[in-house]
Amino acid sequence: DIGDIIRGKDLFLGGPNQEKKLLENKLKQYFQKIHNSLGMSAKNHYNDTSKNYYKLRNDWWELNRKEVWKAITCKANDDAEYFRKKDSDGKPCSVQKCTCINGDPPTNFDYVPQYLR
Repeated sequence: DIGDIIRGKDLFLGGPNQEKKLLENKLKQYFQKIHNSLGMSAKNHYNDTSKNYYKLRNDWWELNRKEVWKAITCKANDDAEYFRKKDSDGKPCSVQKCTCINGDPPTNFDYVPQYLR
């Protein structure tokens, strides 16, 4: 899913054109720009000699997950459904635009490794 892709944990290996490698290189470029724009303290916190920026990517996803979900579903019909109607705490989710009643994205599987889903 998108969270796994952003965080560098996606299991998709890519096809003959190595889509994953191309995507991963783009993500490295984007997060390099984000890293370059940070203050010195944050730069040191997220310093990554491999230039993968996995910690920065994970924190970025945690901070922006809700906004990404809203961007994906903003044009969804009001009756668009997500396959589960409960959030990760077991609370009911609204079926409107695939969000939970409080507006949070339904992240039932956000922290379950892909191979277990």
